[in-house]
Amino acid sequence: MLILAGLGLYDEKDMTLKTLEHAKRADKIYAEFYTSLLTGTTVERIEKVIGKKITLLTREDLEYRGYKLIEEGRDKVVMLLTAGDPMVATTHVDLAIEAKKRGVDVRIINAPSIYSAVGITGLQIYKFGRTTSIP
Repeated sequence: MLILAGLGLYDEKDMTLKTLEHAKRADKIYAEFYTSLLTGTTVERIEKVIGKKITLLTREDLEYRGYKLIEEGRDKVVMLLTAGDPMVATTHVDLAIEAKKRGVDVRIINAPSIYSAVGITGLQIYKFGRTTSIP
């Protein structure tokens, strides 16, 4: 199984209980922070909350070698953590689609976000017009 989970917007305390529960049961946990950053925490603090080691992925790891996560998800529970919501980035959507094509079970755990309401429908947020962040 491949689980794509969002960590929320700021720090390790924004993670949902559902994400935490699945992380504690996962065989392997990866994270990527190139599509978005958690500015209020570190990977070490997230690891402490989860109680497991997290392997950081680069953009190249995910975009060019994402199939490795999918294949690993055939026999193990593999989790990919992202800042914000996992279904906003097209890279994550592509990973979920490819996993389903290859017969790997996919579970999405959305983070609390306005984007979640659109992303969970399978529609791409970019199709709704420009998005703007207001700091």
